[in-house]
Formats: sequence, structure tokens, C-alpha cells
Amino acid sequence: MELKKIDKILNKEPEEAAEELIKEVEKAYGEVPYILNFMRQSPELLVTKVLYDNAIFREFKRMDAKTIELISIGVSAALRCDHCLKMHIRVAQRLGITKEEIFDAILIAGTLSNAAVLAEGTRAIDSQKRNDAEKEKCEVCGIPEEKN
Repeated sequence: MELKKIDKILNKEPEEAAEELIKEVEKAYGEVPYILNFMRQSPELLVTKVLYDNAIFREFKRMDAKTIELISIGVSAALRCDHCLKMHIRVAQRLGITKEEIFDAILIAGTLSNAAVLAEGTRAIDSQKRNDAEKEKCEVCGIPEEKN
């Protein structure tokens, strides 16, 4: 959305600005995301969220819409947000993104999610080993005792 259009929207009452922004989002995505429909009851928050999101997406001049949607699909899959995932798949299909490309984005998200689980788990194991090594051992049985 252009800055001139944003300035014009900001000069309106929150309810009117929210409805205008909803129309812009629907024009861009082909539908209105669930969270924005929900936020209609809080127009000040909706306007702020849409303008914030728009500011970020305006900076994506180096990425095309297809890349942005594939990232959105991967993140939605990794976060296990069923509603977001289905919406971004619909948007991707409207952009002509193939089922195979969508699946690739999901596979990448799954691989990274798996790596995150493994990294978190193994760090916890190593952390526990370090904690155990720092504990004083009982001279009789050799079991580490908690330091006070």
C-alpha cells in the first residue's frame, strides 16, 4: 500500500479506516485472514496491525509474492497453525504456486523444526551434564550433591 493511501486512511475514524484496510487486504489476498476479521471489533488494533504488517511487506522489494507465500507456508506449518497454513496455501494456489512447491516449503519447515527439537533437547542434556559436573560428589558414594 502506498504511503499516500496510508496517510489518507489515518485521517479517518478508526471504524472507517479498519473497513477500508480490510478491503485492501481482501484485494491483495483474495480473502480476509481470520485474525483480521476477529479484530474488526477493535478497529484501533486492527489498523495498527495492518499498517505494521504493510510496513514490513513494503520492505520486501527484494522478494516476490511467491517467495513470501512459500515462507508463510513454511512458518505456518512449523508453528502448526492450521488456519494460517490453509489460508496461505489458498493464496499460494491463486498465485499459481504448484502443489510440489508448497510441499517443498512444508518439507523444509519440517526439517528445520526437527533440527530445532534436536538442538533444544541435546543442549538440555549437555546443560544437565555441566550442572552435574559442578556438583560436589559425596566422598562415600560418589553421588553428586546439590550445592547450597
